[in-house]
Amino acid sequence: MSNQQFSDFLNRPPFANTPVNSKESQPNSPTNDQEPAASPPSEAPAQEDPKKKLLDSITQLGQTNVPQLESNIYCMTIIGQVEGHIQLPPQNKTTKYEHLIPQLVAAEQNSKIEGVLVILNTVGGDVEAGLAIAEMVSSLSKPVVTLVLGGGHSIGVPIAVAGSYSFIAETATMTIHPIRLTGLVIGVPQTFEYLDKMQDRVVSFIARHSKVSEEKFRELMTRTGELTRDIGTNVIGVDAVKYGLIDEVGGLGSALKKLNELIKAQKGEESVLQ
Repeated sequence: MSNQQFSDFLNRPPFANTPVNSKESQPNSPTNDQEPAASPPSEAPAQEDPKKKLLDSITQLGQTNVPQLESNIYCMTIIGQVEGHIQLPPQNKTTKYEHLIPQLVAAEQNSKIEGVLVILNTVGGDVEAGLAIAEMVSSLSKPVVTLVLGGGHSIGVPIAVAGSYSFIAETATMTIHPIRLTGLVIGVPQTFEYLDKMQDRVVSFIARHSKVSEEKFRELMTRTGELTRDIGTNVIGVDAVKYGLIDEVGGLGSALKKLNELIKAQKGEESVLQ
């Protein structure tokens, strides 16, 4: 057998090697001269769903943004503990005052918002942060109705009385007690004077924005024998109205009805002035 015949024999199956990537084995594969098929264009990123943004806002802040509300009434909630300059542990239910103040500014500037409803269920918290919120609520030019549900304790009392009109649920409570300091306390007369001045700020604000007198409020604040681990008074529903802290016992329906009446009254006054 000649060399040529032997080479032809080896090139026959099963001796012939068929490259896996050969053109014969993959007739549909592109040649070197052909460009590979272009990948399908990726879909454009979908615009962020406004409903998702709203749910994220509720999750993070516990409330919706003012421009997204269709109602002419803005509802602001103060839940848990009012957080001030010190961040509380993550397991605490808190309301951050740095979130509420911009919301109140936006509600004041938004022409579509005609009234504000403040709902409280708070145990109190930072004194200066609570007073800052109360001053912001009381200084709004639009009617404000506050509603105490569950509890409006400690520094929640000034916020509860800061509106144009206040309601309290029949089963809700308000704890009135002196101001306390936490952390390092220096045992000097100046510490007591500072604490007394801060307490005067709270008492005078409550007396100016409610029907209770300073003397009566201080009496409730320093009463002994009622609270097991503190001095003060636990006021429930009807008693808060009797003492003059809150204007009326009622729930959400009563609060909204009163707020709409105040809005109509303010519109009537503005039309007369015009």
